[in-house]
Amino acid sequence: MSHHLLLIFHLMGAAIWVGGHLVLATSILPEVLKKKDPEILLNFERKFEKIGIPALLVMVITGVWMAYQFGIGVSAWFRFSNPIETVVSLKLILLFITVIFAISANFFVLPKLSAKTLPLMAFHIISVTFIGVLMLILGSFVRYGGISF
Repeated sequence: MSHHLLLIFHLMGAAIWVGGHLVLATSILPEVLKKKDPEILLNFERKFEKIGIPALLVMVITGVWMAYQFGIGVSAWFRFSNPIETVVSLKLILLFITVIFAISANFFVLPKLSAKTLPLMAFHIISVTFIGVLMLILGSFVRYGGISF
């Protein structure tokens, strides 16, 4: 598959994932916290999950595929040996942190979600949103040859 087509799919996934989290963090979450109503959040989550999780999977698949096209295979991950590999490694680290937040939310926060635990869920939402935006910004550096430290 051409790099350009992979990039389009990757960016579509990012638009859905990051856009959905920005809507959640800036529109839904303030209402949920104001009304102290977890059901509003759960309703959004149920709807968004149907397109958000597939979008995330598309980004992971296309991101790894594009990394291979740049010559960054698994053996080169986390070496930080060149600017493109640095972007790939940083995005993978942020992906792993996102997965940790997802596990935490799904196994520890959501099952006990109540008006009392909403601030902890808000922390998860804001963190994942911030990470998504950061990953988007990091991805834009590939256009300029990556990041050098």
